[in-house]
Amino acid sequence: MNIIFMGTPDFSVPSLETLYNSKHKISAVVTAPDKQRGRGRKISYTPIKEFALKNNVPVLQPEKLKDENFISDLKKINADIFVVVAFRILPPEVFTIPKFGSFNLHGSLLPKFRGAAPIQWAIMKGEKETGVTTFALEEKVDTGKIYLQEKINIDEKDDFGSLHDKMSIIGAKVVLDTVDLIEEQKFKLLQQDNSCTSPAPKIKKETAKINWNNSAEYIHNQIRGLSPYPCTFFIHNKKMIKIYKSELVDKKDLSPSEIFQTKTELYIGCGDGCLKILELQKEGSRRMTTEDFLRGFSFK
Repeated sequence: MNIIFMGTPDFSVPSLETLYNSKHKISAVVTAPDKQRGRGRKISYTPIKEFALKNNVPVLQPEKLKDENFISDLKKINADIFVVVAFRILPPEVFTIPKFGSFNLHGSLLPKFRGAAPIQWAIMKGEKETGVTTFALEEKVDTGKIYLQEKINIDEKDDFGSLHDKMSIIGAKVVLDTVDLIEEQKFKLLQQDNSCTSPAPKIKKETAKINWNNSAEYIHNQIRGLSPYPCTFFIHNKKMIKIYKSELVDKKDLSPSEIFQTKTELYIGCGDGCLKILELQKEGSRRMTTEDFLRGFSFK
């Protein structure tokens, strides 16, 4: 199969690498434009562009997906299929170009957790299981018919970072299997059950702010779902304190937001229960274990 691959972040790289090392041909990649970062304003490439440059794969970086020159370039490549993993929302003018259409890898068992942040919301909602889905692109986001799904257990110690990495590897295999099925015309598309839909909207700052009146379990899952990025936080003495890791404990005698600390341990009361804080970061400082953090800081 002659493939154009579309993606941007680290999550996309295992899928691209798996396809590149398969019998199929990656004729080009499409990724986000270069950005200036840091104090020196150095130009940085997306992880997908870095992989493409190392492997001599042509790169397209449109500012606008409806740009006529970009669409013309896509048509000239004459790809059999477009494979999309963590990229922007494609307009019909783009995703209908190939003879086999376009499909996307989504980080949930659709129709659950449709939206921009399915991995984070699955953890924050306390799910014990999630998965990946490949589906045919349609005009309405995340609603297309399903090619393949694979379930993934969410371990108690999983956070966004660990689950993200597991899903990117498992997703890569599902992407390759989907391309093989389409090439062999052995697939059976499954309609999504819209009655089972749940949203996974983009993570905003208010999503990450901790309300200590919520239950300890709720906040613990919130911390897991947003660690290591963008990370949950609360404000203490007008300074942001980020929490990366916590533990549910039986200590019950703390009221919501009440803090108890020893030389090495930190507990914060919640609306129901209590959390032991294991890793955190003060504004302007680095991420630390609680023991290291408390060597130079007191909440009292």
